[in-house]
Amino acid sequence: MLKFLVRAVFAAIGLWIAAKIVPGVEVENTGTLVVAAILLGVVNAIVRPVVFILTLPLTIVTLGLFLLVVNAAMIGLVAMLLGGFHVDGLVPGVFAAIVTGVVSWIGNMIARDDRGRR
Repeated sequence: MLKFLVRAVFAAIGLWIAAKIVPGVEVENTGTLVVAAILLGVVNAIVRPVVFILTLPLTIVTLGLFLLVVNAAMIGLVAMLLGGFHVDGLVPGVFAAIVTGVVSWIGNMIARDDRGRR
């Protein structure tokens, strides 16, 4: 549960940065941002694996670049489900996915637990 919360915090930071620098991505308030990050975690845990399997041939043909579209679709799904969080199309969604992915990657590198690895 703690890992999920840490990932949700970094997803919230990523979504906040995306809302600040990507035109077409808007978050109305902090509460919406927190709910969007938690909902994005749930969507990524439940919906994304199914979409990934269904689009695997296209992902292989594009050498993994189609995963940006899948991630943008997950962010778009969260925007559709949650009022107060808006993504105005595929291109802002892709850029938001890139920003959120980079911030989450950096956050996971910082919060990584190396105690069990030797």
